[in-house]
Amino acid sequence: MKAITCLKYGDSENLVLTEVKKPSPKDNEILIKIHATSVTTSDVLIRKLDQPFILKFILQLIFGFGKPRNPILGMVSSGVVEGKGKSVVSFNIGDEVFAYGSMSPTKRHFGSYAEYICLPEDWNIAHKPTNISHNEAAAIQYGGLLASHLLSKTAIKKGDKVLIYGASGSIGTMAIQLAKNAGANVTSVCSKRNFELVKSLGSDCVIDYTAEDAEAYLESYHYVIDAVGKSKSSTLKEKSKKALSPKGKYISIDDETPLTPKSAFLNLKSLAEKGKIKPVIDRIYSLDKMAEAHDYVEKGHKRGNVIITV
Repeated sequence: MKAITCLKYGDSENLVLTEVKKPSPKDNEILIKIHATSVTTSDVLIRKLDQPFILKFILQLIFGFGKPRNPILGMVSSGVVEGKGKSVVSFNIGDEVFAYGSMSPTKRHFGSYAEYICLPEDWNIAHKPTNISHNEAAAIQYGGLLASHLLSKTAIKKGDKVLIYGASGSIGTMAIQLAKNAGANVTSVCSKRNFELVKSLGSDCVIDYTAEDAEAYLESYHYVIDAVGKSKSSTLKEKSKKALSPKGKYISIDDETPLTPKSAFLNLKSLAEKGKIKPVIDRIYSLDKMAEAHDYVEKGHKRGNVIITV
């Protein structure tokens, strides 16, 4: 099968289209013929691995020294079941499914930058909602699960004011919708060019983080959610950490390793089926343009998700 292999950590030129052996499902696994995957910020981080020495050492303990232990990156997939192990009961050949190859910080499986992948049936796998395409299904999972983790740290009540910093990215676009579904009044922080996008997702107010007087638009919030992490900051972001009501809470995606339980995955499926969340796709690339897709994501200005068709 065709796959993108990462020859070593570093620039995107190390992502090479290769012929590798097609995987065979174990007794408890299904074989998915992948129609779509995505390039996430985490994929870029793993590929580059340009972190400070101690963090880089820890990451290499997890992923491999010098090059990824599993050279095929990617954890997001949407496709069709082509084979299954003898003990699989939840899926049949021909079923359309979508999957996320992570159940916990220590239980993860890469390999979606390829034509096929095998995953255990009890992982984050479900029948794809019939009202969305494979590209859209691949655009729900990463941002949806990380946004779900952030929202799990809240107890939003109807009318609560929530500020989302980094609202136009894959995590932010999902955080807006999940917060609105919970009844929040949402203020989105992003660049001016993304105002219409975040408003279309339900944002009640918008703040341009590049504006000189951006801090003047801050109010008092029950929750301030940082969807981009500590690597990106601004005067507005630092001010927003203090723009809290007396019992307000600041929550960053970098506070701890996000959890991705199956309950959250199935909730995203349910919300998508009901039309309560809408995946946002910025660009679509073919598998052989993976390096180009990585370069675009690395710039840090994507809106929603970047999808790879396989």
